[in-house]
Amino acid sequence: MSKRILVTGAAGFIGSHASQRLLARGDTVVGLDNLNDYYSVQLKEDRLARLRQHKGFEFVKLDLADRAGMEVLFQREKFDAVIHLAAQAGVRYSITNPHVYVDSNVTGFLHILEGCRHSKVGHLVFASTSSVYGANELQPFSEHHGVDHPMTLYAATKKANELMAHSYAHLYGMAVTGLRFFTVYGPWGRPDMALFLFTKGILEGTPINVFNHGKMIRDFTYVEDIVSGVIGAMDRPAQPNPDWNALKPDPATSYANYRIFNIGNNQPVQLMEFIEAIEEAVGKKAIKNFLPMQDGDVPSTCADVSELESWTGFRPNTPVQTGVRNFVDWYRAYYKV
Repeated sequence: MSKRILVTGAAGFIGSHASQRLLARGDTVVGLDNLNDYYSVQLKEDRLARLRQHKGFEFVKLDLADRAGMEVLFQREKFDAVIHLAAQAGVRYSITNPHVYVDSNVTGFLHILEGCRHSKVGHLVFASTSSVYGANELQPFSEHHGVDHPMTLYAATKKANELMAHSYAHLYGMAVTGLRFFTVYGPWGRPDMALFLFTKGILEGTPINVFNHGKMIRDFTYVEDIVSGVIGAMDRPAQPNPDWNALKPDPATSYANYRIFNIGNNQPVQLMEFIEAIEEAVGKKAIKNFLPMQDGDVPSTCADVSELESWTGFRPNTPVQTGVRNFVDWYRAYYKV
């Protein structure tokens, strides 16, 4: 049966892809976005234009931090599920603009939780991030590890989301699933992300900034794999773990209707290899400006995705070379270069 689903951040990178997939399978999508100018509003409008081609899509321009507006939305609508992808993104931006992260990622998330609670939404799925692993160096990162040492405010707000979600699962019996995304990339991506910046620089013949002297390792995850994980998790609401032990509490599960999953490719790639894939797809070498690691960055990420695979039957598997080529093809077509 088709579902009526609220997708927040529908004009965003992941939100637009998730909305497309849901619409294609026959669901109705109410897409929410505030269309802020953190990056190109035109890019967001163009993503929305693709969604508006579907008769099952409705758009609501609204800010998550608008308590009254969010209350009206949930009073007016009856959603079978909510996929909450809207947030103030960007690790480094949180260092210089901390207040906006609390407004969007904490206050805004509270409004989502309250809306789901009062309108009895069947399942809330929300985006967390691999950044919550912070100073933890035990890899691959597992949901069963502790995540108590965030290295940026962005990561701290996402950890807060996980804690807030659990409290609502406990207090009100809500089914809530948090998904920790690992370095998402692909067509229609954000202009502030490495793949976008590198492709633009290589095509224009301008230097690209390569941090940590190219020694970064990332679990780059193709956006369509992320979407498969998101929808797979949405279709199987969180349930209590009958084996959960309060004397040895497992952070990944709970006695409540609460689950946390990683979504990553489980195939870490060194940054220089990633750049080589872009160079090959573009057909041109990059001019590299090697720099030290930035504040808030971690040298390496790798996701253990066994829990996601066990729960949904899906495991991300798109090779970086394939995903990068798809992005470069989109970039050339979109910007006509």
